[in-house]
Amino acid sequence: MNALSADAPTGSPLDSQPMPRGGHVLDDVLMRQVQDRPEALALQFEGRAFSYGRLARRTERAAARLWHPWGVRTGDRVAYLGLNHVDQITLLFALARIGAVLVPLNFRLAPAEWQAVLADCTPTCLLHDAAWADAAHSLGEAADLPVHGIDTLIANHAPGDAPRAAAPYHPALLVYTSGTTGRPKGAVHTQANLLANMAAACQAQALTSADVVLTVLPLFHVGGLCIQTLPALYAGASVLLHARFDPGATLASLAQERPTLTLQVPATMKALIEHPSWADTDLSGLRAVWAGSSTLPAALVDAFLARGVPLCNVYGATETGPFSIALTPMHAASHAGSCGWPARGVEVRLADARDGVGELLVRAPNVVHHYWPELPAVDAEGWFHSGDLARQAADGSYTVVGRAKDMVISGGENIYPAEIEHLLASHPLVADCAVLGLPDAQWGEKLVAVVVLKHQNGTIPASNGPETLSKCESVLAGFLGERVARYKLPRRWVFLEALPRTALGKVQKAVLARQLGPDVAA
Repeated sequence: MNALSADAPTGSPLDSQPMPRGGHVLDDVLMRQVQDRPEALALQFEGRAFSYGRLARRTERAAARLWHPWGVRTGDRVAYLGLNHVDQITLLFALARIGAVLVPLNFRLAPAEWQAVLADCTPTCLLHDAAWADAAHSLGEAADLPVHGIDTLIANHAPGDAPRAAAPYHPALLVYTSGTTGRPKGAVHTQANLLANMAAACQAQALTSADVVLTVLPLFHVGGLCIQTLPALYAGASVLLHARFDPGATLASLAQERPTLTLQVPATMKALIEHPSWADTDLSGLRAVWAGSSTLPAALVDAFLARGVPLCNVYGATETGPFSIALTPMHAASHAGSCGWPARGVEVRLADARDGVGELLVRAPNVVHHYWPELPAVDAEGWFHSGDLARQAADGSYTVVGRAKDMVISGGENIYPAEIEHLLASHPLVADCAVLGLPDAQWGEKLVAVVVLKHQNGTIPASNGPETLSKCESVLAGFLGERVARYKLPRRWVFLEALPRTALGKVQKAVLARQLGPDVAA
């Protein structure tokens, strides 16, 4: 590991912003706001307004229900399957109060993937919203797990209060990522991790109680939950929470409710600028749009700047909280393509740098130390190895130039090709395969499956004509569709006679990408 040179720039524009007041446990976030401004708006959801005082009371009732009739105890895990919901926030704070852990399930996953997560973390119970009731009950039956609707969390008073058993070191959030092998890994965020992330995010975005944050990204991601939503509550700001992203509804909210900040990903931003209402939507309430992405297409940056709105960038990972490196409004235009500078309290270094490019390593109070239950997430010195390759400019800013890990990011979702390759290789039609990400204007990257078909035993005709290949594509796509989330499905299929390999038999994906050319990438 190579540290930065002694004369490398260390200052950051983010250091000039004051750090907000902190706390020791998540309960402190609500209690501080209740003490200072109990009637101030905390959350607005589906036409209902929730003051900080009201949110705190809901949290207290929810904690009592979790503790008494449902039997949740300190250290227990509770899973949630559903769209964004005000009581998803209530649930997080209620569990944190008793020292328990929220496990938000990605509703885009396939049932087998949900089952793998539940088998790994063994939750005490599973909560769901109305939209995912059937799926949740099926999961509950398969796992012999109690299932409750989220609307019952505070429906009735529980017999007695729940204890305040929280400690900074208690795990509070368990967020699963596929891992390079496809096996789910749960990043364990302690209460101290989450609070450190809130403080860094507030400071970098200059969040204050005067801000109004529009949240449309899913809260099962640390991006949707931890980049703006929780930091807004930490700062005493207001959150306009949507159940899910819809470009028309998002634009209407921007014009009518005039939030000051919102978080998007490249796919949602593209949907916004291509919507018929984009040109006429009043965006003057926004002081910035933030993006959870390592790189931003120039066309998106230009489209928002043309409307007078700076497009800022946040770099991070599930394991880093995720707030690590940020590009602020002041530098959004001058540093387009850059991730910006490390947030306050975040250390960044480049490992094994060659020609100025090295693997980006992060060490900070918001970085998780292990995956569930005790698999290390950082090295012996506390550094998280991102797998991203980056370069540092003379002014100290960082730009991600590629990824050392074989991972594809499509529409803000992490996809590990090894998972898809393993499944494809198990199909009787497939003799060989490779899955890779290629540039895509809408999704950032799109997944491309390259397949070598078997010709033995009359499995397929000797001639690989268009009709035959179309049928094979349909069969293989259907096979994957039954086993993985929709966003993990290849968007293009290519059939070759052989894959380029090294002398040791490793697929040369860089060579393969060049062979496929721009026609496949388009």
